[in-house]
Order: sequence, then structure tokens, then C-alpha cells
Amino acid sequence: MTKTTLNFRRRDFLKAAATTSVAVAGFPYIARADANPIRIGMTTILSGRVAMLGNTARAGASLIFDAVNEAGGINGRKIELVVRDSEGKPDVAAKLTRDLINSDGCEIILSGESSAGSFAVQEVIRSLPVLCVHSETETSSLTADPKLFVKTAFRACRQGIHDAVVGGTYAAKIAKEKGLTRWVTCSPDYAFGRDNTAQFMELLKQYEPSVEFIDQTWPKLYAPDYTESITKILSQQPQAIYSALWGGDLVAFVEQANLYRLFDNTTMFSTAIGDTPVLTAIKQLPEGIHSAYRYSRKSPDTQENRDFADAFKKIVGHDPTGWGWEANVGAAFIVEALKRTNGKTDGAALASEMEDMTIKSPLGVNGEITMRGSDHTIINYPVAWSRTVRTAPYLDDFVSVDWSVILDFEKEWKKAKGYN
Repeated sequence: MTKTTLNFRRRDFLKAAATTSVAVAGFPYIARADANPIRIGMTTILSGRVAMLGNTARAGASLIFDAVNEAGGINGRKIELVVRDSEGKPDVAAKLTRDLINSDGCEIILSGESSAGSFAVQEVIRSLPVLCVHSETETSSLTADPKLFVKTAFRACRQGIHDAVVGGTYAAKIAKEKGLTRWVTCSPDYAFGRDNTAQFMELLKQYEPSVEFIDQTWPKLYAPDYTESITKILSQQPQAIYSALWGGDLVAFVEQANLYRLFDNTTMFSTAIGDTPVLTAIKQLPEGIHSAYRYSRKSPDTQENRDFADAFKKIVGHDPTGWGWEANVGAAFIVEALKRTNGKTDGAALASEMEDMTIKSPLGVNGEITMRGSDHTIINYPVAWSRTVRTAPYLDDFVSVDWSVILDFEKEWKKAKGYN
């Protein structure tokens, strides 16, 4: 395993934040470069209810690319990030990705799509084999399923099966302590929602066999109203609910559920409520909602992580989101691969360098994150759960599981799914 020295110091982050704070406002470019730049294309969601995904992903990537440009670029070439709004539509994401490569001269893709769009982008990369780093899709099958594997595509973000191990362990302990045996689920009806929910159910049931899932609801992604789902849940009188809703959808669900007093007698477990803009957008945040780690300036509890949070906040006005740190890590892997090829952008050469690469990162366990070569996904990033309180930082005292446990279960899960 090869290790690198990609490690941005405090002044690098602050310089990056200062230069990016103006550029982010422009569309479609974030980082303007000189002649013969390395053009990196990014499609993401910049409009609609979940625009916070794209806006914070763009900011996270900019911190890395602008810091590189401030230092003189790579082999004299600056990085230019070209961003397009997919509106969260898979067909649009696929078309824009093709256009970025064929018409806009982009030599690398940093895909900022949710799982809904990432599968479409993956197929574009299969036919146009430039380097692609997915920075937001958490559906495990994208990299775990050999049928979906693309030699030049990687994932630099969380994935469901890793979180399910920690979430299942965490929820099982609480379920046993509080006697939470009657469960329902409410998750978005698309690949991530279904896969993530199934994985959580499997792990929770394994760790606490007394749990029973009595009903499941599947609202459409970006649904405008959750009344039908909430009233159905209430009719089942559950003791606990699990949800993979995220972004603006999750805000809408919690606010509407508050009107029906859903949380008076029901304990909620959410994989995505831990993003600061989500937490602060909820007008009356219930205490005691259990959430997976999305981002916290207190975890990892290091000066490097706090510097990252400060630099990010200078750009968007709030602490990083999960999407923000994921795009930041994805951009960091791209930069290190470019350094190793002396700025050459051949997809196969960059992919060869990225396999089993370890970078230093303020978001890594013990300061490092590794891109696993066998399936092109990251490991050793923060995976933990906590519960909400009504004051900042809203989530604290995270409970994690050693990565050796996560990897052991993942291996068995892949075997059971026929992914080995």
C-alpha cells in the first residue's frame, strides 16, 4: 500500500477559502484557470429541494483544487472545475457528463450525483473511459457488484453496508435497553433508499432478534408531501422508525411529522439528519433522533479537522456537510493521482495510480483514507452514530465500531450477495 503526503495545512485552507468565496458564486465554473488547464467536469444537484447537496459538494472540491492552483498547479497546469446542474435527474446527469467530456474538453469527472444519477453516469464512463470519481452516491452495489464495475470509476464517499454495520450495532443496543421491538421504515423509493434500508434491517435483526419490522413506506424521491406516509406509520403504533430520507426531503418529513406528534411515542433512527444545514433547517428539532455521522468538527477531534471546517464555513456560511467532505476527499484523490502522473490525464494511468492509494486527510481515521483497489471504494473514513440535541453542535458523543469489524461483516455480506 503506497502512502502519500497530500496534507493541506491551515494556511492552505484559508487561502483556498479566500479565493473560492468569489468563484463559487459564478456558474458554471468555480475555479478559473490559465491556458491549458486540467479541466475537471462535475454534474451535481444545484437546484430544487436538495440543492444543498450540490452546493456543498462544489465547495468541498473547490477547497482542494484552489489550494493546488494557489501553489502553482500540477506541472504548471492549473485546475479548472466545470460544474453543471443535473437537477437530480439521471438522464440529465448522463447527458451533461457526455457533454462535459465531448464538448467542454473535460478530462476527468468528479461526479457529484446522488445514487439516482450515479448509476447513469457510471454507464457513460464505461463507454468514455476517463477517470471518474463518484463523491456522493452511497448505494453499496455501485462498487460492490462486479457487474457494475468500471476500471476507471471510483467512489470517494460513504456507503450503506459500512454504515449499516455500525448503525445496526448501535440501534440494537438501544432497542434492547428500551424494549423497542415494533419497527417501521420510511425511506425514498429508489436504489439508495431500498438498499440502505434493507441493510439496516438485516443488521439490526441480526444483532437484536426480538425486533420486528411491522410495516414499510416508500415515498417517492423529492415527494412534496409526506402526510400519507406519516398517517400510515401512526396507524401501526410503532415504537421506532428507521428512515433513509435525506436533504430537503428529510427536513419536510420531520417538520410534517412534528405536526402529527409522531415523535412523542416513536424513536427515530435516521441515516442522514446529521448535516448541519438539515439540522438547522428543521424549525423544531426533536431531541433524541438517532443519526449516522455526516460531519462534525468535533469528530475527528483534531486541529486539521477544525481547520477544514473553518475554511469550508468561509465559503458557504456553515460547517461542512457529509456531501462536502466526500467531494473534498474525492478531489484530494484526483489531485494525488495527477501528481503521480505528472499532470497526465489518461484515464487508465490515473486509475492505476489511484488503486490502493492512501492519502492524508482531516476526515480519515488516524488522519488517512485509503482507496481500496479491489472494488474502488474508500475505507477508514468516519462511521459512527449519535443522537440529536437542540443546541449546537446538535450531535455529539459519537459511537463507532472498529473498522476491522466493519470489513469482516462486509466480506460476509459480499459473499452472501454473490459479489465476490
